Amino acid sequence: MLPRLLLALAALAAFPAPAQPLDPARASDLVVEQANAFRREQKLPALETNDSLARAATDFAAFMANSNRFGHKADGNEPAERARRQGYDYCMVAENIGYQYRSRGFRSVAELAGGFVTGWKKSPEHRKNLLDRDAVETGVGMARSASTGRWYAVQLFGRPASKSVKFSVANETSRDVEYRVGEKRHSLPRRSVRTHEVCAAEALKFGRDTYAPKPDDRFSVVDESRGPRLRHLAP
Repeated sequence: MLPRLLLALAALAAFPAPAQPLDPARASDLVVEQANAFRREQKLPALETNDSLARAATDFAAFMANSNRFGHKADGNEPAERARRQGYDYCMVAENIGYQYRSRGFRSVAELAGGFVTGWKKSPEHRKNLLDRDAVETGVGMARSASTGRWYAVQLFGRPASKSVKFSVANETSRDVEYRVGEKRHSLPRRSVRTHEVCAAEALKFGRDTYAPKPDDRFSVVDESRGPRLRHLAP
């Protein structure tokens, strides 16, 4: 019969060693790296990290970990509101959230980060945010719940207000006209001008004419022999 000490050692050997503490900051960095690798696979530009978005994401991940409440409005605020409180002057903000738990723990920060990104890639709404063409910046935060062991992650996607597109449309005809900016229809009275500011370059459509406005572009609806047309004016 084995001595009691050897029996105790044999029993301990039957269980895996506890996982080493994981660095949430490093795991967050890996989420950005993996998200950008996915975007490049889809022929999209990589996202730049933004400190304000990262603070907002980290604070919200910590809130969910401490409260064990989960949801985009778990703290009573919208993602854009949390970003603005951290000083992010936004044109658009989108958010992915998730949580993971493994009784044996996670072997590495790469395994932890990869679980979140893989899950988001498989979810249509989360995948849409990962591949949003309008997003140019991102920030990621993670936190672990001391009471449940769950890891919570938040990834914010943003486009700053400085990258919005401002342009004008003038109606030089003697009648009211209608046109579209993206999917939204607009009515413009005769002899009037309207200035638009959109988060990203959306198509401007009038009849057969379609343009992709750039910052400070000017357009005019004019009468021609074959009917009114939309013209792009020189700056």
